[in-house]
Amino acid sequence: MSYPLTQIGGGAFNHSKTHEAEAEYDRLRDLARKEQAQRSSYFDRAHQAYERGDGGAAHELSEQGKRHGQAMEQYNRQASEYIFRENNAEGRVASDTIDLHGQFVEEAEDILEQRIRAAQAQGQSHLHVIVGKGNHSPQHIQKIKPRVEQVCRELGLQYQTEANAGRMYINLTGGPAHMPSDISYGPGYGAHQGYSGGQQQHGGQHGGGQHHGGQHQQQHQQQDEIEKAARKYLPKLLHKLGCCTVM
Repeated sequence: MSYPLTQIGGGAFNHSKTHEAEAEYDRLRDLARKEQAQRSSYFDRAHQAYERGDGGAAHELSEQGKRHGQAMEQYNRQASEYIFRENNAEGRVASDTIDLHGQFVEEAEDILEQRIRAAQAQGQSHLHVIVGKGNHSPQHIQKIKPRVEQVCRELGLQYQTEANAGRMYINLTGGPAHMPSDISYGPGYGAHQGYSGGQQQHGGQHGGGQHHGGQHQQQHQQQDEIEKAARKYLPKLLHKLGCCTVM
């Protein structure tokens, strides 16, 4: 199921954003929406020209529509990369955590799949995924969380919602999603087992985030993997972002 593009403003950020950062993200998404509107207009006009038998005009209008579609995809790609860097910068999330705030559903899906593969390749046992509570979505409905659950089911990974309903815990080893009791969180981030659905359980040990020595070096390595994953997944979105949603 797809949803219309939606401006979300500050809801895209997981931290105290600056006015400049918020304005840049909104600017890129707004430009994408304008290009989408132009694309639709040219395609409609191309169809009308074809219906009246003017094949030459139909072709030219269609080509202009495609150009606007390419511009839309470029702006959305830039916005996705920008918000990903903002929300997943070192010091803002732990090394075993990925934040999907501000992503369209299709963007979030591809980012998550790449991140899971990278984490498993590094021997990481689990992943915390920040999906948001849907507070900035139409009707306050969570859109990204159901897709994360779908990805987990497709990959045979078990998961559960954490005490903070905007976070999920995924076991990357194939086992039950029972979170270790010694994990420490900031305010409001304790774990619980109140949710489980589909193939949803995973266990593993928490890497502890960004603390000292080896862990700090590990986070640098994992941050590099995240950046590589983001660059790798984005080309696949060029044909998918005509209509999607954001948290």
